[in-house]
Amino acid sequence: MTLTERLGEYIRACFTGIWIESHEHQDALVALAHLCQQETWKFATWDIEQGLRVSAATLEHSGNDPLAAIRAVNSLATADGTAILVLQNFHRFLGSAEIVQALSQQVIAGKQNRTILVILAPVVQLPLELEKMFVVLEHELPDRTQLEEIARGIATEETELPSGSALDTVLDAAAGLTRLEAENAFSLSLVRHGRITSEAVWELKSGMLKKSGMLELHRGQDDFSRLGGLSSLKSFCRRALLQPSRGNAFKRPRGVLLLSPPGCGKSQFCKSLGQEVGRPVLMLDVGSLMGSLVGQSEERTRQALRIIGAMAPCVAMIDEVEKAFAGVNGNGDSGVTSRMFGTFLSWLNDHTSDVFVVCTANDVSKLPPEFGRSERFDGIFFLDLPTREEKDAIWNIYLHQFEIDRDQRMPDDKDWTGAEIKACCRLSALLDVPLIQAAQNVVPVAVTAAESVSKLRTWASGRCLSAQQPGIYQSSETKPGSRRKVSRDSSLN
Repeated sequence: MTLTERLGEYIRACFTGIWIESHEHQDALVALAHLCQQETWKFATWDIEQGLRVSAATLEHSGNDPLAAIRAVNSLATADGTAILVLQNFHRFLGSAEIVQALSQQVIAGKQNRTILVILAPVVQLPLELEKMFVVLEHELPDRTQLEEIARGIATEETELPSGSALDTVLDAAAGLTRLEAENAFSLSLVRHGRITSEAVWELKSGMLKKSGMLELHRGQDDFSRLGGLSSLKSFCRRALLQPSRGNAFKRPRGVLLLSPPGCGKSQFCKSLGQEVGRPVLMLDVGSLMGSLVGQSEERTRQALRIIGAMAPCVAMIDEVEKAFAGVNGNGDSGVTSRMFGTFLSWLNDHTSDVFVVCTANDVSKLPPEFGRSERFDGIFFLDLPTREEKDAIWNIYLHQFEIDRDQRMPDDKDWTGAEIKACCRLSALLDVPLIQAAQNVVPVAVTAAESVSKLRTWASGRCLSAQQPGIYQSSETKPGSRRKVSRDSSLN
């Protein structure tokens, strides 16, 4: 249902207080004006610069007093009609007790003479006195059909607009942009490339996310060929994300939870996944959602999740989720973290957008049991220390990347993770020393945190899918580095 249709219903039902959350005021005003013209309702707007306007062309009252604007709505009332006054960016004035009281009285009085107050603002900031009096509507961002119309309006020549899968790529890239942002991105692409492409769109999106301060857009070039091992996890995610499920929300993949000791490739896998399946990777920093005002952290969490949903199809990554939501029991922060975590859990379970969520964790004991239940993730994978075959693949990748001579003695890499192999190669290239000498500066995490690694393996055994081989992860080890057993059940992959 569109904004115009929803507004029509509420106005006919005589909801006298309506709050529209929108970043595109002009488009919302056009929709309202068109609705009022159809229904022969009287329509007026007010803003701090131009005052009260009965129509776009007629200036009725130029005063910039917000209290006078609220009282003026009664002068618009007619004996047998409906009058609508739109107050733009009026959230700026709700710190005044006089204005809050005037709004409250007018919402009640509007029931008698059918005068409707509509507040148009980019955020919802209702005082407690008005919370029960206003209904909140969200002005939806343009969908794919509207974005295509904008692109066709910008591209005046037939060669300037791609077709087929190339057009789908552009529209996917533009998802989550406002109408103005989409116009700017398409125009910039025409100036730079002579045709509409996704590159300029991604550049604009990256800047948009940077301004929000809550999300970071990762656009790396490394795919699965730059990541050794994890064959079962790679196969699972590739098959889930590359299936044709755009038209069926029930078939869309939800995501995976990755559990492992530090340095086993969880974060690198997520970044490579986006390039492998052609999706942007949005990295959510939960710490950046914290606000100093009451309720601000929860609102920023909801806003970040809305942005992620609007950017679909995409991959959303939360690294070290057990640290991100540390204090989820509510101790020390008045329950703010618990409420944020609850919002995130509800979104994981209920969202219908084409967002593939990847969460990583190093310490499962800090995660509440409900976090990993069915239908929040498609699978929980355990990434163990790499096998001999996987280590060889990782060595080959980094020896080539750091341009290191392969004809030399290799160090003892027992209990090493991929991160430690990379560190050895980097130190060898940086210090211009043999790998054996560089390895003397590497102490594996399986040694420094042997107890934690063993505890993690014990917990994962029988509870998680194996990232290395198809099936449930099974471990019979008693210390880090010993051989592990993995059952083969190909039906799960």
